[in-house]
Amino acid sequence: MTIASVIDAARGALTPAERRLADVVLSTPECVAFGTVADLATRASTSGATVVRFASKLGYDGFTALQGAVQDELGQRLRPAAERIREVPPTDVLGRARAVELDNVAGTLEAASPAAFDEVAAALADLGHQVHVLSGEASRGIGLLLHDQLAMLRPGVSVWFGADVRLARHVANVQWGDILIAIDHRRYERWVLDTTRLARDRGARVVALCDGALSPLADLAWSTFVVRAQGAGPFDSHVGTLALANALVSAAAAGLQRPATERLDGIEAAWREFGSLIGE
Repeated sequence: MTIASVIDAARGALTPAERRLADVVLSTPECVAFGTVADLATRASTSGATVVRFASKLGYDGFTALQGAVQDELGQRLRPAAERIREVPPTDVLGRARAVELDNVAGTLEAASPAAFDEVAAALADLGHQVHVLSGEASRGIGLLLHDQLAMLRPGVSVWFGADVRLARHVANVQWGDILIAIDHRRYERWVLDTTRLARDRGARVVALCDGALSPLADLAWSTFVVRAQGAGPFDSHVGTLALANALVSAAAAGLQRPATERLDGIEAAWREFGSLIGE
């Protein structure tokens, strides 16, 4: 289990001081890997005793054990692509990619709370409220795919990109109880956070797909799903996020079976009329 997963599991039991410690561990792991109890305490504006209690609460046998776990992970998880690209590539690239991506998918889906998943799926199937999809630049493809598939199942689905004027128009159309699916990973884009906050303030229920339960997106969310984004190469992976998005679409389709069937039949008829597809 990764450090992020351990922290995610303990999130509800963390005190404010321990949440600050968790944020330091996730955002600047080198401070833990190569520092002392006092260094970590100072950076999180807390005490050494709190650091020790925090490590124990996460299940580690003191700070030294936590430090060792962070050291083991530091090589891959949080470094930017500009650093990872300088590594000597693995000899078995396919084998490493297979192992990493299988772990990303399994870790992401296993970490999802069944109750939270069912609640979000029911909200996506509720035709009384709109669904909006917002994602950062790196995950734009997943945001577009999620929007397109949901829009084929139901009306009232929008995707948010573009300049401030366009985003402001989207936010102005938010109604109380709408769903906003916000997707972004560490080194979050400011416009994603700012727009999500504005939509939440207008009554949107934010569903965050992000890489940590302590992320700024999670702090804005009605429901949070933590995705595993370990990359086999220099870039973060979005395979776990895609798997979760596919699962949400599948669950929404089950809840919308009758109206979605009629909608898909209409789309298929239009495709045939226009001769849009070949090979069938």
